[in-house]
Amino acid sequence: MTFDPVQIIARGPRDIAEAAAAAMDVHPVLEGVTYSIIEEDEAKAVWRIDAFPTTQAESEALSAHLGAAPGLKVTIDKLADADWLAMALSGLPPVRAGRFFIYGMHDRGRTPPNAVNLRIEAGAAFGTGHHGTTVGCLIAFDSLLKRRRFGRVLDVGCGTGVLAIAAARTGAPISVGTDIDRVSVRIARENAKVNHAASRFVWANGLGHDAVRQRAPYDLVFANILARPLVSLSRDIHDALKPGGVAILSGLLRHQSRYVLAAYLAKGFALERRIGRDAWATLIVRRR
Repeated sequence: MTFDPVQIIARGPRDIAEAAAAAMDVHPVLEGVTYSIIEEDEAKAVWRIDAFPTTQAESEALSAHLGAAPGLKVTIDKLADADWLAMALSGLPPVRAGRFFIYGMHDRGRTPPNAVNLRIEAGAAFGTGHHGTTVGCLIAFDSLLKRRRFGRVLDVGCGTGVLAIAAARTGAPISVGTDIDRVSVRIARENAKVNHAASRFVWANGLGHDAVRQRAPYDLVFANILARPLVSLSRDIHDALKPGGVAILSGLLRHQSRYVLAAYLAKGFALERRIGRDAWATLIVRRR
């Protein structure tokens, strides 16, 4: 049976929208669904969830989950039979995050001369620079670069590869990215070529791949994934870092930051900074 692509939209108060989104992250069917949560109307205090199921089972589970949340109004829009993701992202404006300027081919004539310009094209991988978690990671990285440089960088759950590429473009001689999605790894490799970055990307689940272990220990680890995987990988990320090494953690909603931070404090990390962007949080932690 073929699945007709749809976009499921839920609107309502912030607390209800955030709770519904958080529950999706631990739902056995919905934890891998692509979604965003933003403040749509500040004056009316309306928040919006946009979810993009890829199977009929995900679509039905999303409709039931969001529809059961009191105060959320749910609508379902059928998407045209086209590369709708690329079409949508191709119209996105460029993003400035500290010294980094993220742009697509349609904005190639607008790159500022005083920035680290990274061309990241629309595609079926997360990390164009527009999401609050990606921006948070880049802002965190920019602030760290003001004090030191990083020789060895690992990007866990690399998506488009933008974070590992940003590290390579700012002087890291070793930058490695991993992802559990083969398409994302292919896209990341293509983006590295476009940006003339000597980053290596491999398909891997966790930090056990030879390409990751052979280059350890790292000065910096990016992990822009989800709250539950961040917690489960806390020991592995600790062991992959040098003493004094830094981890930039994101992919979590603000209310999930305590849960994630507690796991890292228990593994011997210290919190250096917490960054909020829209409903999302980014944590900078240092291995003691």
